[in-house]
Amino acid sequence: MEIKTLPLGMLETNCYILNNEKSVLIIDPSGEPEVIRQTVEEIGKPVEGILLTHAHFDHIGALDSIAETYNTAVWLGGEESDWLSDPSKNGSGKYRDMGIEPIVSDISPEVLKEGAMHIGSFSFESIHTPGHSPGSMSFLFEDFIISGDVLFNGGIGRTDLYRGDHMTLLNTIEQKLYALDADTEVYPGHGPSTVIGKEKTSNPFIRR
Repeated sequence: MEIKTLPLGMLETNCYILNNEKSVLIIDPSGEPEVIRQTVEEIGKPVEGILLTHAHFDHIGALDSIAETYNTAVWLGGEESDWLSDPSKNGSGKYRDMGIEPIVSDISPEVLKEGAMHIGSFSFESIHTPGHSPGSMSFLFEDFIISGDVLFNGGIGRTDLYRGDHMTLLNTIEQKLYALDADTEVYPGHGPSTVIGKEKTSNPFIRR
């Protein structure tokens, strides 16, 4: 499987385009829909669906445009289903002074639950990883995980946004992510990828 990382939008939030032998899966269409569409067109395979790690504004900036382009379903953790249409929850209402327009989406997402998932030709495990936000979900494929804003290369997610919780985030990382194989590659919501083993031994925010 090929993974294309597109840092998009004002906050350079990573949008991931997963490309297997048959089709494409889009994770966190964060912004600049024209870049996402161009990348998908270059791959030349059908889009099976859109996954959201969580519903903060910088992860959904291009959601409506991309979902409409490919006429595909969107999956999101159930605790954040109403965040797509609520700027006070998705955070876009907080940053108008930065030139960010409030995001109000009309999409009604499919609800993600923990466990095995099959979307078209893609199979993976959906893992509830709260803390940065209550409905945050991470997606574990064979040898990599897409973690949203939970665990970064040398960092962890912020918890000062709506319903963030620092202790919950730490417990999530220690109990769920650090339980994965040490060589599992982590693709975060911002910045470069890392591996679980490296973060367990060197991440300054979590000491075991």
